[in-house]
Amino acid sequence: MLAYRVEDMTCGHCASTITRAVRDVDAGAKVEVDIAAHLVRIQPASADAAEFSQAITEAGYTPVQLESTPAPAKAPQAGGCGCSS
Repeated sequence: MLAYRVEDMTCGHCASTITRAVRDVDAGAKVEVDIAAHLVRIQPASADAAEFSQAITEAGYTPVQLESTPAPAKAPQAGGCGCSS
């Protein structure tokens, strides 16, 4: 998962603009926005970090890429290891 600090993102309109810019680059990307923390997290489907950064910049904002974070692990399914034996 990619993470960007966007200090000049201050409201819902900003968040919507950034989300739209990200999805214009990668329609399958999952986007999480935390306005209060000025944080945008992106789980890419096909684009890379540079493309997202450029898209956010072109939308009028100043993204600073943070260290990438791993995607949350899926919880194991109940009832064992999941094999068919």
